[in-house]
Amino acid sequence: MKLKSFRLQCVLRVLLLSLTIFGFFYTLPLNVPLGVKVVISIAIIVEVVFLILYVERTNRMLTTFLNSIRYSEFSSSFEVKGLGSSFDVLKNSFNNVINDFQRISTEREIHYHYLKNVVEHVAIALIAFRSNGDVEIYNKAAKLLFRMDHLRNVNSLRGFSQKLYGQMISLRSGEKAMVKIQQHDELLQLAMYATEFKLMDRTIILVSIQNIQSELEEQELEAWQKLIRVLTHEIMNSITPIASLSSTVNQMLEEIHEETQENFACDETFNDISSAVRTIERRSSGLLKFVQSYRNLTRIPKPNFTIFPVRNLFDNLHNLFAEELQAAGIDLAIKIVPEELELTADESMIEQILINLIQNAKHALRDRDNGKIGIAAFVGQNSKPAIQVWDNGPGILEDVIDKIFIPFFTTKPSGTGIGLALARQMMRLQGGTISVRSVMGVETIFSLRF
Repeated sequence: MKLKSFRLQCVLRVLLLSLTIFGFFYTLPLNVPLGVKVVISIAIIVEVVFLILYVERTNRMLTTFLNSIRYSEFSSSFEVKGLGSSFDVLKNSFNNVINDFQRISTEREIHYHYLKNVVEHVAIALIAFRSNGDVEIYNKAAKLLFRMDHLRNVNSLRGFSQKLYGQMISLRSGEKAMVKIQQHDELLQLAMYATEFKLMDRTIILVSIQNIQSELEEQELEAWQKLIRVLTHEIMNSITPIASLSSTVNQMLEEIHEETQENFACDETFNDISSAVRTIERRSSGLLKFVQSYRNLTRIPKPNFTIFPVRNLFDNLHNLFAEELQAAGIDLAIKIVPEELELTADESMIEQILINLIQNAKHALRDRDNGKIGIAAFVGQNSKPAIQVWDNGPGILEDVIDKIFIPFFTTKPSGTGIGLALARQMMRLQGGTISVRSVMGVETIFSLRF
């Protein structure tokens, strides 16, 4: 008969042990062979050991259960056999607790991966680090911004920008800061926000960093467009009738002069009036053309996107400028890597931008010996195509370089200040950017990124 009751087995084991002990003491004074006494003694020891192990089985189960909770090992369940119905409640309780912990652990793991994916895919760079600088969170946007696949300590950001690093570690919880840095050929406007929290015994500083340069440029361009619309509208409304009336008056004066030529041939007053009217007509027409050029900033057509080889674009530019630059003593260098590089953009717009940049470079080299202009196309660090136009001219002053893309601003005596503003807007319409980097007396580089 199979024993299923824990109590019954304990009673039987105790009775068996008691009988064995009684037999040992019973045979002790008798003339019994020593071997029999030794066997009885060993039996007593074995029965005691087995009784202890059998009774402590529940302790081992409880220890295993607590270790499972401690080390989050919930893959096994507790099976209690041969101990009777009184242990079924314990078995069920153990298994219910294990199942609850397993469910909570699974939910926590899912929640962790969910938050991790959110942090990785958010477009804002996030860095969480301890007070000693050790980094705990470093998402994909931060990797792209700093061009570092791994960041163990924020001290490594010194190589990217000492200014950025100093501002980051000085931020306190709830503080905001704006950092402007020049990275390679790109201007970055970084908005930073810091928050601090405690996790167990660790103090964590979470800093969000967002490059708002494109947003600032877009808002600035939109503001200029609104201003230009208002100004050109008012100016055109005022100048158009003046130009029209002055033209009419001038025609009337010419007709009167032809009819009464003999009487007014020597009349200085008539000549002065005619000259004044012609001046008004000429200046009004010139002002209308001037205003019309600025209206182009608000009337750029939508880009016609096509896929075209950069080689064809550069060949057209070479044919257009080769003789002109050679006559001015300027060398033109063209480089494309890889040779079969293609762009997805509006080819005519890109060509117009490059023509404007080459013309500006030529103007910068007008008083310089051994002038050089280079045009290069390549795949940038972000695996996207880029075009650069550079020259070895005198460079752009530091207090001027931030203004060259602003409408109406120009350093040329006869410039209108719309060429680079148009170039920036054309690039924005195609989802790209244009930036400039200049070293005084060495070179100036305009970069188009697509």
